[in-house]
Amino acid sequence: MSKIKRKHEDEGQSKPYKKKHWSLGLLDSMTDPDLIVEEDDLVTVIKDKYPKAKFHYLVLPKENITNLKRLNTSNIELLKHIHICGEKIIKKAAGGRNFRLGYHAVASMSRLHLHAITQDFDSSCLKTKKHWNSFTTKFFVDSKVIIKQLEENGKVDLAYLNPSELLKAELKCHVCDMKQGNMPKLKAHIKQHVQDA
Repeated sequence: MSKIKRKHEDEGQSKPYKKKHWSLGLLDSMTDPDLIVEEDDLVTVIKDKYPKAKFHYLVLPKENITNLKRLNTSNIELLKHIHICGEKIIKKAAGGRNFRLGYHAVASMSRLHLHAITQDFDSSCLKTKKHWNSFTTKFFVDSKVIIKQLEENGKVDLAYLNPSELLKAELKCHVCDMKQGNMPKLKAHIKQHVQDA
């Protein structure tokens, strides 16, 4: 038997540290006091760590629901509660600014989460075409649409959207549909539409 010990055995650890995949990051964020805005028995509301607008919050259920495909009719009341919490926090923070409440058709992070986001898209974290299109095309699905699908069909079906194609869509203004050649031009253009209260 070898007398060589692994580093974790010397330190009294039961097994080596295994880094979590980045897609599980929301689970840590739900317990980060610097990000938590409010919570109740059902949800945690956090500031988005990489906001894509001046005001960008996530409402996450405490129940372990990984994505929209896992939802069923038993989740309808929870989703209504999530919607109300998102609406309340964004109205309180953003005042009279325009906002949307919705889900990405295919989320990159592994925990269901509602985005409550103002439509100014004024953020240094908004850098790529994929970021832009994930909030300004049909890839961003209104919260009420998800609830309605559950009520009518008992499940969420977004296959008709062809999500991967939506993310490749041309860059264009979400207000006037004017096409823009790149992100810096688009961000400069949308400032003319934004009323900064």
